[in-house]
Amino acid sequence: MATHAYIKLVPASKKKTITLSEVKELFQYYQDITKKTGEQLGWSYAEAAFPYTIVETDEGKEQWFYLKGKSDRYRTIIVGVGQEQIPSEDADETEEQTFIQITLPQGATHGDKGKANEFCKFLAKKLEGELHLFNGRVMYYYKR
Repeated sequence: MATHAYIKLVPASKKKTITLSEVKELFQYYQDITKKTGEQLGWSYAEAAFPYTIVETDEGKEQWFYLKGKSDRYRTIIVGVGQEQIPSEDADETEEQTFIQITLPQGATHGDKGKANEFCKFLAKKLEGELHLFNGRVMYYYKR
């Protein structure tokens, strides 16, 4: 059974909305900083920190993409963006809230889950969002 984690962009977040291409740019930034860390340490840390390739399909165009593992230890992580209606401060109205969904499909490895948690925390910290982890717990990365 697939499991999901969500990074919700709340009013206190740096951004109110995010696109799939912006999420890809954040993953590219993650790869760049881990590559620089590896150069400082003298080993290829980038391959260990991000052992995936970003794959976009026609069916998921502008809605989701997946990270395909480069080794047997890592298989697949699906990343998507969406919006949901939440009640606003006025009881009669609703607001639109943007979220990033990270999905571990059936057959995902423990390595995938570890990396997905790491990516979720990175994205939530960078965007100052509200992270709903795979185990149901919530972490707040915005100023309250």
